[in-house]
Amino acid sequence: MTLWIAPDAAKATGGKAVGDWSVSGISIDTRSIEVGDLFVALKAARDGHEFVAQALAKGAGAALVTHVPEGVAKDAPLLVVEDVLSALEDLGRAGRARTEARVVAITGSVGKTSTKEMLRDVLSAQGRTHASVASYNNHWGVPLTLARMPQDTEFAVIEIGMNHPGEIAPLAKMARPHVSLITTVAAAHLEAFDNIDGIAAEKAAIMNGLEPDGVAILNADIETAHVLKSKAEAMHINAVWFGASADEYCLETCVLRGNTTVVEANILGTPLLFKIQSAGQHFAMNGLGALASAEALGADLALAAQSIAKWVPFTGRGAREVIALDPADSRMTLELIDDAYNANPTSLSAALDVLAAAEVTHDIGRVSKGRRIAYLGDMKELGDDENAMHEAVARLSCIEHLDMIHCVGPLMRGCYEALPDAKRGHWFETSAEMASTVGRDLDAGDVVLAKGSLSMGLARVVDAVRKLGHTAKKDAMTAREKDDF
Repeated sequence: MTLWIAPDAAKATGGKAVGDWSVSGISIDTRSIEVGDLFVALKAARDGHEFVAQALAKGAGAALVTHVPEGVAKDAPLLVVEDVLSALEDLGRAGRARTEARVVAITGSVGKTSTKEMLRDVLSAQGRTHASVASYNNHWGVPLTLARMPQDTEFAVIEIGMNHPGEIAPLAKMARPHVSLITTVAAAHLEAFDNIDGIAAEKAAIMNGLEPDGVAILNADIETAHVLKSKAEAMHINAVWFGASADEYCLETCVLRGNTTVVEANILGTPLLFKIQSAGQHFAMNGLGALASAEALGADLALAAQSIAKWVPFTGRGAREVIALDPADSRMTLELIDDAYNANPTSLSAALDVLAAAEVTHDIGRVSKGRRIAYLGDMKELGDDENAMHEAVARLSCIEHLDMIHCVGPLMRGCYEALPDAKRGHWFETSAEMASTVGRDLDAGDVVLAKGSLSMGLARVVDAVRKLGHTAKKDAMTAREKDDF
């Protein structure tokens, strides 16, 4: 399917098209480029112009550049512009403008990628749906997602993130959503803000992009709900609230049964029951926000509640795997919860609650008692109170239900030293050091969680756990491939 033709792309960007070309996709990475893609020569760690010749050799349909790069023929299929990122933004705006899709934009300190994937699954059952890849939610990820959107899209799900003040509003205005969803507000990237109210104000800026008569889906249970409410009222935006304290989409009960979350909600007086194939109250809240957003987009709520049951987390974001330790004995397994992609105090607490509720298996390994074991890495960008926030992890009520906590990184040293002696495992500076110990420390019947900020490399620990055996066939919740930047 043709996504862009040369004249339309040139008109959208104000650039000059060389050749009469068409493209079926857009790529910023020659490692994953496909035949027929438009290669966008962005400048990041390296200048993308260095890879244009390689992209064309791999079958790229054209390249978006500021000049003809060295080694590229003057008559090669190109779109020449003054600035590549600005041109990508223009292409994104044009991609958004030419579709009649109903668009939802999602932000939040925790859960935005998982909620985006829930909405992708829910909406795909009711119409042609386009969504952000992985966590493509920043200054180039949002325009790239919009530029990739097919013209006949019926629903679009756009994830918007931030690290500093002033980032969300421009991206929201580019996406022009009919519905904006704020999953939650927590102490993430706090070092760039004065306080959590500042984070809430930045998240609330997603409402700046709403189309006329747009709807804001907001979390009623967070301490900064008043900031979101004030923003919606000041902009005369219709706000729909979800959560245990909400009137519209009220979460009444949330029961964790093994790897399943069963949710009972009340939607303006009408009961709603739905299930999610992963344990966690945070997944229940994300799911409720996703269902509220789907209905606001015009989707059928009953069908959406059925579809959300098919969603499972992917690698690094709470995916659960059963690792078979002995191919000759099907009982010899442990369960791995891979949540190693990111961490802040709110998401870490939620993950530890999931671990605390997990079902272990006794009398099958060297250790007769199945155990709940956590590997925790530093949480980054928390600001001046980062040491106190790490120490506070040891005082969470769920710690009582865990058997052993291993810690990685200088900040997590505070948690490690504050833990009860009986629950204190190892502390290492790096994940590589910790990974070397898992073979001695784990056994059949255990449930194991790995969580930390991405830069801490807890994926090394996850890989070490996987290498103890092989993923069992019963692992229906295995991670889907992701292409995170």
